[in-house]
Amino acid sequence: MRCHEIDYKIIGESMQMVEIELDPNETVIAEAGAMNYMEDGINFEAKMGDGSNVDQGFMGKLFSAGKRMLTGESVFMTHFTNQTSDYNTSNYNKGGKKCVAFAAPFPGSVVAINLAEIGGNITCQKDSFLCAALGTKIDIAFNKRLGSGFFGGEGFILQHLSGDGMVFVHAGGTVIEKQLNGETLRLDTGCLVAFSDGIDYSIEMTKGLKSMFFGGEGLFLATLSGHGKVWIQSLPFSRLADRVIQHAPRLGGSSQGE
Repeated sequence: MRCHEIDYKIIGESMQMVEIELDPNETVIAEAGAMNYMEDGINFEAKMGDGSNVDQGFMGKLFSAGKRMLTGESVFMTHFTNQTSDYNTSNYNKGGKKCVAFAAPFPGSVVAINLAEIGGNITCQKDSFLCAALGTKIDIAFNKRLGSGFFGGEGFILQHLSGDGMVFVHAGGTVIEKQLNGETLRLDTGCLVAFSDGIDYSIEMTKGLKSMFFGGEGLFLATLSGHGKVWIQSLPFSRLADRVIQHAPRLGGSSQGE
């Protein structure tokens, strides 16, 4: 199934959202709860599965939903469809086009990726997927290396997105896109957002006991090598949450006075 050819624009700088423009009968799929606003004429429906295989039966959809449960995501995905007509006089000036917008649940950036331009596949953190054109297949990817599973921050399971249309992932803070041409890149495990085909992903233990316990960078680093694209985030949500918890007021503090 070919992906729908959706148009889009990314709004904002430090707290971005993506606005999708749908032609009549076009559909975009999104994680539950990601929608910010939508124009009249767009209907939404929660469905099992991503809709990439129209011939998939109930058991196939149930199996896909079960795999999504392993990633900690909702069993259902929301499908937003423009159900207006080009010939509807009330929409004549806009040609029946309607908009729906999505944003991440924390401050950061939205990354637009055209799968057709990077070989049709990307692998991303299990909670970074935001939305995509209908026809995109959203699956799970089991990491083959035990070290990546136990210590990688993303666990054994990453998300695998495939198709020939637009997908949108969200990341904390600023996003950097790097092209690897046989080089090796090491980074904090939580800073990895996504990578394309041709990139090998593994986990390395920090060298030296002093660096391990006093370096402040954790015991393990992600190592990526090969030929392809890598997307990196400057502020993983886990790092932000740790700082908030660390500086939050503690219960049972000093008396506030009479």
